This record gives sequence, C-alpha cells and structure tokens, in this order.
Amino acid sequence: MTATSDPNPEVSDEQQKRSEIYTYEAPWYIYAMNWSVRRDKKYRLAIASLLEQYANRLQIVQLDDSNGEIRSDPNLSFDHPYPATKTIFIPDKDCQKPDLLATSSDFLRIWRISDDGSRVDLKSLLNGNKNSEFCGPLTSFDWNEAEPKRIGTSSIDTTCTIWDIEKETVDTQLIAHDKEVYDIAWGGVGVFASVSADGSVRVFDLRDKEHSTIIYESSEPDAPLVRLGWNKQDPRYMATIIMDSAKVVVLDIRFPTLPVVELRRHQASVNAVAWAPHSSCHICTAGDDSQALIWDLSSMGQPVEGGLDPILAYTAGAEIEQLQWSSSQPDWVAIAFSTKLQILRV
Repeated sequence: MTATSDPNPEVSDEQQKRSEIYTYEAPWYIYAMNWSVRRDKKYRLAIASLLEQYANRLQIVQLDDSNGEIRSDPNLSFDHPYPATKTIFIPDKDCQKPDLLATSSDFLRIWRISDDGSRVDLKSLLNGNKNSEFCGPLTSFDWNEAEPKRIGTSSIDTTCTIWDIEKETVDTQLIAHDKEVYDIAWGGVGVFASVSADGSVRVFDLRDKEHSTIIYESSEPDAPLVRLGWNKQDPRYMATIIMDSAKVVVLDIRFPTLPVVELRRHQASVNAVAWAPHSSCHICTAGDDSQALIWDLSSMGQPVEGGLDPILAYTAGAEIEQLQWSSSQPDWVAIAFSTKLQILRV
C-alpha cells in the first residue's frame, strides 16, 4: 500500500514486498486492535478476540524488524471477560507514565504492563453505574491525549461517561442521545463528540454540560451512526460511518448538518475510519469489500465530478473489521481481518 517509488535494484521484488507488509495470524478472530505510542515500544500492538462466549483473550504483539516476524509474548497474553469492543494504549509518547492499556466491554478496565514487560495486571475496573453491580455494555471509548487521566466511554444505555482514571472516579456522566451511543471521540481537553443509533453526531463541551450541538443527522430515517473519527490535525473536521452503508460522511463542524464530502468508493459496508496522525487532509477507510482506501481530502471544498477517488488502495484477504493508523510511526497502518493482523507501510 504505497505510492510508486524507485525500488532498489539490488532488492528482489519479494523482499521489497515483504518489507511493506507484515502479517500475524492470531488463534482467534480479531476485533479490537490498537498501536502503542511509546517511543521505546516500536511496532507494538494489542489485539483482542471476538469469541461468542464469556472467556475472551487479549494479546500484545510486536514486530521484530530484524527478521520481519510479528511475535506474541505468552506473558503478555491474558484473559478478558467478553469480547473487548475497543482497546487503547495510554497516549504517552515520552514514556513518562506507567505502561497502561485500557479495554471496554461490560466495564472499562485499565491494565498495567510491568516495567520489565513480563506480565500484565488488572489495575482498575471502573463501573459507571453506581446503583447496580451491572451496567449497560460499553460500545467504545477514547483516551484524551491532551489530558491522559481522562477517558470517555459510550454505552448502549444512551450515556457517555468521563472518567478520571487516576482517582478512579466519574467526572461527568451525560445522557448524550435518545438511543444507544456507539462511539465517542475527543476533540480537545474538554470537548468530545459522540454518534448514536438515533442517527446524530453531537458535540459536548464539559464547561457547559447542559447543552450539546448536533453537527449532523443522517438523512435516512433510523440509520444509526456507528463510528466517529475526529481529525486531530485539523479539529474542524470529523468523519462518521452509517450502519450497513458503503459511504463515509466527512463533516466540517463550522457548517453543521451538511457533509463537506461523502466518500463513495467502497463496494460494501464501511467498518472503520482513521485520520492520518501527521496530515490534516488524509484519511483511511476500510470495510466489508476487503479494501483499505487512503483519500486525499485537500480539495474537499470543491466539487469533484463523479466524486472523489482514493489515492491508494489495498485489498486484504477478507472483510476488514478494524483499522488503526500509528501516531508514533505515521508510515504504518494496521488492519485486522478474520484471524489476521497486517501492518502496511503507506
């Protein structure tokens, strides 16, 4: 998945190809997946199983770039209750904080990886429902990069919960939507957005918890919005996915309700979006057509006849469930399909 470049004539096609794509086969179907951002842990990812049972698994794997193998460490593979709907490593590039990993399923869990990398321990189990030992399952969460003690979760019980994970307390809990909330994304220290089965994208400012701004409502009735990506390089833009739809809707929050562009080159439902961590106008999308597409949105204000085309495409071996663009190594995108994790140089 790379633009054309002058290949080294000394390197065979096979070697050239091998250095652009690395594959890891998990013992189970992969759903949640995330890149580590720590500078001292290059090419490290977490992957989580999708098994229709209580007992699920999570593995931390790492590419050994001396031999091109992605390896799992048995000490960093552990049981997880229910499939994790999302997993994220702590946004701590400079390694100032403990090496933490968060997961969402029935509860938000924070796991600590030991300093010597020999084991993973459960640090916190956070339940946002004070009146019950049960809770509405968590659909997703996002870790606040500007203030890493904050995590926001989204739930099928229509709420979003903002946690202070250092104090292990709820900062704020909001009824965010009329129906299930499917995804949440931070846009700054105190600003987040969410998408829901009610078909809306809403933006919340923690300084004014009574109000939210509806940025977009899907034009089709009863069309849930299932994923949200907020452009970290240019926070005016976000992207959302409509359930069972092959299009990606890109929004400019300054002009609510009207998409700035719709990306329509997927042939089946889109499952994931990831903005480039190093460029304000590039986005990657992936879906059930087994395609991962990278788009250049620098011309998104101007109409393009016939619609925008992607600048790069990669076809995987099955429907792509998950996609993550590495923020610490922006040349690399990871995708998960079936039991395979692949990292691709872009």
